[in-house]
Amino acid sequence: MITSPASPRPRGFTLLELVIAMGLLAILVGMVFTTARTSLALGNTIVETQNEEMLHQAFFELLNQRFTSLPGNTRFDLKVQDSGSHYISDLTLQNVPLSFSWGGETRIAKAVQLSTVKRRSGYLDIVLKYYENEILEDSASAFKSSAGDNKPFAEIVLLTDVRYFEWNVLDGRSMEWQFDWEIQGRMPLQIELIMAIGSKGEEIRQVFWVPPKQNPEVLMRQMQQGGGAPAGGGQEGQIPPIQIAPGGIPGGGAQPPELQIPSQ
Repeated sequence: MITSPASPRPRGFTLLELVIAMGLLAILVGMVFTTARTSLALGNTIVETQNEEMLHQAFFELLNQRFTSLPGNTRFDLKVQDSGSHYISDLTLQNVPLSFSWGGETRIAKAVQLSTVKRRSGYLDIVLKYYENEILEDSASAFKSSAGDNKPFAEIVLLTDVRYFEWNVLDGRSMEWQFDWEIQGRMPLQIELIMAIGSKGEEIRQVFWVPPKQNPEVLMRQMQQGGGAPAGGGQEGQIPPIQIAPGGIPGGGAQPPELQIPSQ
């Protein structure tokens, strides 16, 4: 009797092959998760850097708008104190009325102050303070009351974790840079800010211009004394207006004769 050959038995995976396959799969999954985690961390770092740059740009834009829009009668005062590890400064702008809502109420600030506040961490916070009254001691209408009444009614932290924050101001008459400013009746021509944020932040330098403007109080005094428009002379750097005589051209000259074209 002839019998058919037996069919081969199906061969499965050995235990060693299963262990190797599982190991390769674990390595592959680990590589995928590591790549994804690295990409996510890189994306978060880029977003944080962009947010910080936008915050810094907004801070500089705020300062630029404030300095360029100062009225001519602004009291500009800068006091700097060496605390050993940092320079603590208070930059005060007075006679700059600001109306805004705070806590659901409309408030008017007659003085604002940009201050550096030292924290326990060793870094600085840049705080913008709003005062309802004039705070400079040598002001003619300075608010005099009991201690504690002349406190800011609003404070806004603009920057945190600042490593150093230093001001330099340029005197438009002597053309010399100063670290503080207490000159009444005049404002600096330029304001330089040098700062760095964080332990690894790069140094940032920004220069702001303060356009010379006529003091409205002096202008009104000149008009009252002269009975009309002031005879001239404004703040330093102001160009006097061009006088146009009745003849029609600057300088008082006669109007030029019309050009006669001979007939052909």
